[in-house]
Amino acid sequence: MRQSKVSLKPSVLPCKPTGFPMAKRSNYLGIITQGSLSTGLEMRLDSSHSVEDLRVGRFVVVEGKRTRFFSMLTDVALSTSSPNILSNPPSSDDFILEVLSGFSTFGTVKVQPMLMLEAGSENEAAGLRPVKTIPSHFSQVFEATSSDFALVFGEEDENDRDNSFFNIGKPLNMETPVCINLDRFIERSNGIFGKSGTGKSFLTRIFLCGVIAKDIASVLVFDMHNEYGWQAMSESKSAPRVKGLKQLFGGEVVVFSLDRESSRARGLPDVHELYIGYNQIEIEDLDLLKVELNLTEATIENAYIIREKMGADWIATLLEMSGEEIEEFCQSHKGHPTAIKTLQRRLNTVVQKTPYLKTRVSHNYIEEIITFIQAGKHVVLEFGRQNNLLSYMLATNIITRRIHAEYVRRSEVYQADPEHVEPPRKLMIVIEEAHKFLAPAVAKQTIFGIIAREMRKYSVTLLIVDQRPSGIDPEILSQIGTRVTALLNDDKDIDAVFTGVSGSQTLRTVLSQLDPKQQALVLGYAVPMPVVVRTRGFDADFYRAIAPRSEEIANASPEVLKEKAKQARNELFGG
Repeated sequence: MRQSKVSLKPSVLPCKPTGFPMAKRSNYLGIITQGSLSTGLEMRLDSSHSVEDLRVGRFVVVEGKRTRFFSMLTDVALSTSSPNILSNPPSSDDFILEVLSGFSTFGTVKVQPMLMLEAGSENEAAGLRPVKTIPSHFSQVFEATSSDFALVFGEEDENDRDNSFFNIGKPLNMETPVCINLDRFIERSNGIFGKSGTGKSFLTRIFLCGVIAKDIASVLVFDMHNEYGWQAMSESKSAPRVKGLKQLFGGEVVVFSLDRESSRARGLPDVHELYIGYNQIEIEDLDLLKVELNLTEATIENAYIIREKMGADWIATLLEMSGEEIEEFCQSHKGHPTAIKTLQRRLNTVVQKTPYLKTRVSHNYIEEIITFIQAGKHVVLEFGRQNNLLSYMLATNIITRRIHAEYVRRSEVYQADPEHVEPPRKLMIVIEEAHKFLAPAVAKQTIFGIIAREMRKYSVTLLIVDQRPSGIDPEILSQIGTRVTALLNDDKDIDAVFTGVSGSQTLRTVLSQLDPKQQALVLGYAVPMPVVVRTRGFDADFYRAIAPRSEEIANASPEVLKEKAKQARNELFGG
């Protein structure tokens, strides 16, 4: 005799919310059967849904009696009402399968509550709180609606520049936008992580475009692979090239280059050259390059002896010294001749690999960059053909150290007289291959480690882009405010991404199930709860939405663009 199926429709469930004025929802998924605050909840999936339709990372709402819980699906499983069914599984008979489905066999889903909203909150957005309790048995679970996303993540207003919410993509199963709070995003240093080929540079461009379009802060991009200035290559056959920040925002973005010839060959209509003098290199910069240059502690110690005796031009002087002169120096000043000769050879290697280094530089290029930033501009520093790791690390460290020192000075002046002095403009510095600057062995000494730990004390933060977060000092990772993570496969890298994140075990499954392209897990300070998004395409639709003048800029002749750049430069530095 055919067994009747038990219905689990929400209309007959006994535990309907009584204290919460719940809007009618048609996207019912199931009911909560068990769980705890520490391990999460378990939902029995309604028979009208198939486990094959669910994806981990999905945003759902649990309606308790007096509290609404905004949650994420973290795991999906198959369950039965009796183990005997598994010991004698049914055949492929459709009738028997229909009898068992939804009653004897069913899906169970792990649900992790992230935020709660109690009934009676006058301002719902302000009433969102971290989860301190759990819903009662048989509370109903619904798929989140667009209004739920707007309540939790905010709504972007493209016509209001004071609105700091910025659309970064869409949920896995919906077409509603998911926003990030850019005001909170720039308050701390942030990270964009993902293995090679997952689109980290595209993710970075999207966030940078939001910061520039909303005028939240200035950005300084150390562009190792020349991807952010004028244009970059794309894997799409229909659009093999994508626009850079200069094409999108025109005169708002200023491009400097350590290889001006290369930048011009790639079509940049207006580019500022940049050179660094030997006297701008500090021993701390060489200390960062110990591994790349194979320098020992003894060599670094002798560098300090030479610097003390020879002054600011010690590198230029050392490079011109003969072996006999080095021997004489060591006899007079207790240096070690072998270590100093090794240092001389290593410095010659640096000079040969970095043509942007000059014995003396009369123009203060770094001061010019700071002037542009304080005027509200955004700076991209291209490396052209000088994009080897040694060249990148040296220039990035030298420039950032000097900019940070100037920001410290300006911040202290402002703090001494805030009524009459303007505060320094907020600055976000973008670095790639971040694990080279923030490895445990060097993070405490490098300027980047200092900035990451300061948490915007002097109006400067980092946006670190890396495919090996496990190589970054855990103390630095714990200071990262917002983490945008594409697919990672290495367990060490996954562990590193969740450094300092409570309840990370449930999110590991979510991260491991991401698609290799155009998906990311966003969590941290700038979003109220973790969320998986299909990131916005960096395409013509995005260009029109983010910078309507980009077509005019891209199609303008080089002469017109150069003239506009000249006018802007004259306004800043005089005719």
